[in-house]
Amino acid sequence: MENKFTKIGLISISDRASKGEYVDQGIPNLQAWLQKAIASPFQTIEKIIPDEKRIIESTLIHFVEKDMCDLILTTGGTGPALRDVTPEATMAIADRDMPGFGEQMRQIGLHFVPTAILSRQVAVIRKNTLIINLPGQPKSIAQTLEGLKDNQGKILVHGIFSAVPYCIDLLNGPFIETHTHIVETFRPKK
Repeated sequence: MENKFTKIGLISISDRASKGEYVDQGIPNLQAWLQKAIASPFQTIEKIIPDEKRIIESTLIHFVEKDMCDLILTTGGTGPALRDVTPEATMAIADRDMPGFGEQMRQIGLHFVPTAILSRQVAVIRKNTLIINLPGQPKSIAQTLEGLKDNQGKILVHGIFSAVPYCIDLLNGPFIETHTHIVETFRPKK
């Protein structure tokens, strides 16, 4: 199967990073993980924005409809704090909800910290784009995407990225291949 470039939108949602009060680490960590994990051609589009529902909504819509992203990963703004509105903004622009991603993200997080239960990450589809809200902490981002492995590298809990390439297939997006030692893609046998 011929690969076209997968276009991945990366959005860091942080009041302080968007004002330049500290250097964003979400996007660089996402880029590093994607470089390590994805074997097929891809390109990223990045943006740092504040925790403002209207801005999050318009950025997501722009990444889907103007930039034509196949996948959008957001980081930040998913906790219970009053300023954390990423899930509300994501759901507001959704055509369809993908609740399994949020369930799995919380399950993975609970293996590391009991406060993962406070996470409100969601995943949705808008048009032919999969949008996933990831945690804000760089270490949590990798754990969520990759999953939990034992000391021998055996998978104990699958990371969410195992399901992402097949979801993109079902949305008529580009074929994504992964480096199996980082994350193994699951596709049903034909």
